[in-house]
Amino acid sequence: MTRVSAVSAAAQQDDALVIGGRSFRSRLMTGTGKYPSLQAMQASLEASSCEIVTVAVRRVQSQAAGHEGLMEAIDWGRIWMLPNTAGCATAEEAIRVARLGRELAKLAGQEDNNFVKLEVIPDSKHLLPDPIGTLEAAEQLVKEGFTVLPYINADPLLAQRLEEAGCATVMPLGSPIGSGQGIRNAANIALIIENARVPVVVDAGLGVPSEAAQAMEMGADALLINSAIALAGNPAAMAKAMAMACEAGRTAFHAGRLPIRAEANPSSPTLGRVGT
Repeated sequence: MTRVSAVSAAAQQDDALVIGGRSFRSRLMTGTGKYPSLQAMQASLEASSCEIVTVAVRRVQSQAAGHEGLMEAIDWGRIWMLPNTAGCATAEEAIRVARLGRELAKLAGQEDNNFVKLEVIPDSKHLLPDPIGTLEAAEQLVKEGFTVLPYINADPLLAQRLEEAGCATVMPLGSPIGSGQGIRNAANIALIIENARVPVVVDAGLGVPSEAAQAMEMGADALLINSAIALAGNPAAMAKAMAMACEAGRTAFHAGRLPIRAEANPSSPTLGRVGT
């Protein structure tokens, strides 16, 4: 290993993502829905090098299309399960499903897994999360010992309230779920990142690697990407590209970009030129 690669490896190890006291090397989380096959999902998870995968508890329990055999298709000794409350329209529903998700994680052999991706979405057309229901459910789940990762609109005040309630992260959307519109809320996401003392995970709407890199360059701590990978022409190739973009964006954030200027600034010195 060269000195440069050794330094890079050490920096990556020091820059671990910590959620609820648990450390992860990868900052890309992925999902399990919308893949053309379980084989495509497995190849994508491998290509992404992700360590956290979100699972829709209701869809697994009901054996919904695309979810038959899902639990057996993933190596839960390597992948940390993030049960989610997708399909819940109220705080009460989300709390019940979160409890079921904790049991699902135990069935996968993760006895100490209290993680839950909290989704409260009564809006079936635009799939926008309910801020009031999300806060209510989060407060109760934190009391019950869950490590809560709430999915929210890019609302800096709500993010602050959820952090104060004890959530382990906040997960603002870049744009509506599955829309591929990229980051439409950059100013608000930047405010959330600036003020948060917990990891900020940009979740939903990212469509291509350049948008993933943009989110990480802004200072996001991690990304959750599902549709852009699962619905790509080649899911595994897109998963690899997203992982590379996530790492590149994080490295660029730490490196620090050059200042934006109103005028050009020559890269070569202006003094000492031939003929002057």
